[in-house]
Amino acid sequence: MATVSGMTVFAEKALLADGWAEDVAVTVDADGRIARVERNALPAGESVGILLPAPVNLHSHAFQRAMAGMSERRGGEARDSFWTWRQIMFRFLDALGPEDVEAIAAFVQMEMLEAGYAAVGEFHYLHHQPGGAPYDDPAELAGRIVAAAGETGIGLTLLPVLYQYGGCDRRPLAPGQIRFGNDVDSFASLHDLASRALKALPEDAVIGVAPHSLRAVDEDGLKNAVALAGHRPLHMHLAEQVAEVEEVLAARGQRPVEWLLANHAVGETWCLIHCTQMTAGETLALAGTGAVAGLCPITESSLGDGIFDGVRYLENGGRFGVGSDSNIRIALSEELRTLEYSQRLRDRCRASVATPERSTGRVLFDGAVSGGARALGRESGGICEGRFADLLALDSTAIDLEGRAGDELLDAWIFAGDDRMVRDVWSAGRHVVRGGKHVKGDAIRARYRATMASLRDRL
Repeated sequence: MATVSGMTVFAEKALLADGWAEDVAVTVDADGRIARVERNALPAGESVGILLPAPVNLHSHAFQRAMAGMSERRGGEARDSFWTWRQIMFRFLDALGPEDVEAIAAFVQMEMLEAGYAAVGEFHYLHHQPGGAPYDDPAELAGRIVAAAGETGIGLTLLPVLYQYGGCDRRPLAPGQIRFGNDVDSFASLHDLASRALKALPEDAVIGVAPHSLRAVDEDGLKNAVALAGHRPLHMHLAEQVAEVEEVLAARGQRPVEWLLANHAVGETWCLIHCTQMTAGETLALAGTGAVAGLCPITESSLGDGIFDGVRYLENGGRFGVGSDSNIRIALSEELRTLEYSQRLRDRCRASVATPERSTGRVLFDGAVSGGARALGRESGGICEGRFADLLALDSTAIDLEGRAGDELLDAWIFAGDDRMVRDVWSAGRHVVRGGKHVKGDAIRARYRATMASLRDRL
């Protein structure tokens, strides 16, 4: 999708870095950055009712979108769990080829944009052919993610994943995992090729690094991944499951968060995904690092991961963002709502993260915008001069938004409405959603339908 040639968006109401304002004109330059923000302006250019900074989706496994609805039957074991779901995912992988991956990625990226996300962090660990042999181009599938982003116009932070082992005991990868695997040297080569592929996209595209987890990489592998990342984003699954915590504790003598903070200088470029199995002390320690907690409340609910200690974390200055992870459901407002409601159910309270100055919806939205941009290494995160124009317009004629002002607009959208209120989305100035629909939606949906029909015949 082509870059912008410059534009102006006029909003009757807008959420700026220092709060709500009326009659705001946002001018975007040809590079997709905000050149000027003018208050008390006259209407000009594209007019919208409610303008917000658009959040990012900081954690996605694109190919899993095609599995949505396939894993709700009880397995042969007495109790279904994350680990039985994982076996279904491994079997599904054997049917996917490069064209399937690209079509699925384009479809889910389109859904993300229509939900209000401007960018995505693709935690990309599907690297090889069925059976584990590399493609002629080892970064073939990374290139397919890039091609999908080129079609949809979504901002992309590509996070190639280092996946070495099947567990802390360094056992070989199982048949279902073999498509993920690399040693340190082959991963460095793959990462370099993926970085080159990313240059086909506009300048807001970012490359990062993702050591999969403490179960899947050894100590040297993690050190190499950290060195490869440098000052770029580094994402890793951490403390998601009780069995994971127990395995790491047995192998390394410390719980996952405890071990990581003791052995690495975790800081602002790090994004730790899930963290649903932390002690109170670990929660405080992680909040103090400046790292971003990557929360995926819909997936964490689906997989029975547990509840992130959000109240304690936010009270101590912790940063967070949200992601769709397994992509079982793409719903920005619902991710935020589920995060808040999980805290209420656990603590038997209301408005758990609200402050005297900011409502629940405002705290959740502000956190997702700023933390998500930081996690993706993306120069967005607010309607400010110099930042990429990641913008989201809500439909001011929606019944639940009529007569609302200030933070109540966010509260009504997140808790009374849904993403059907999303009218327009710009990603680094690219106007990719108009009137609630992606500008290339018909073609992307048709290709996905054909891909899914073909997959059903192969499964």
